[in-house]
Amino acid sequence: MDVVIRAAVTFIILWLITRAVGRSTLGELSSFELLLFVTMGDLIQQGVTQEDHSVAGAVMAVGTMALLTVALSYANMRWPKLQKIVQGSPIIILHDGMPDLKAMHGERLGLDDLMAEARGQGFRNFSDIDLAVLEPNGKISFFAKDDSPPSGSPEEPEPG
Repeated sequence: MDVVIRAAVTFIILWLITRAVGRSTLGELSSFELLLFVTMGDLIQQGVTQEDHSVAGAVMAVGTMALLTVALSYANMRWPKLQKIVQGSPIIILHDGMPDLKAMHGERLGLDDLMAEARGQGFRNFSDIDLAVLEPNGKISFFAKDDSPPSGSPEEPEPG
C-alpha cells in the first residue's frame, strides 16, 4: 500500500511540474530535455519503489531539475545571446542545390539522411532546393528554388 501512496504523490507532483514547465517546452523537446525527463523518471522510480527510502528526496531532485529547466527557459527569453549558447544556432547545410559537406560533417549528417529529409518534404533532387537549414532543434528547413522571373522583369509569353 505504501508504494501506491508514493506513486500517487509522485504522479501529482509530476503533473504539477509538467504544468509549470509549460506547453512550448514539452511540445518540442530537445535531446537534452528528453534526457532530463528520462533522468527525472529514474529519480521518481527510486522514490516510488523505496530504493531511496524517501519520496521527499525524489521530489526535491525532480523539483530542482524542473526549476532549473524553467529558469533556463526564462534566461533564454530574457537574454537572447544566452539562447544561442544554450540552444545553438541554425546551420546552412545546402545552398543553391549544393550540399555543404564540411558543415554536414561537423553535424554528423550524411547525404542519405539529408536526401531522405528532402524527399519527406516533397523534393526529388537537391537541385530543386535553394536552401536547407539545420535548425537548433534538429529539424531541417527546406526552401524551394523560385523559378519565377524576378519581380521587376516582365514575363515573356510562351510561343504558340
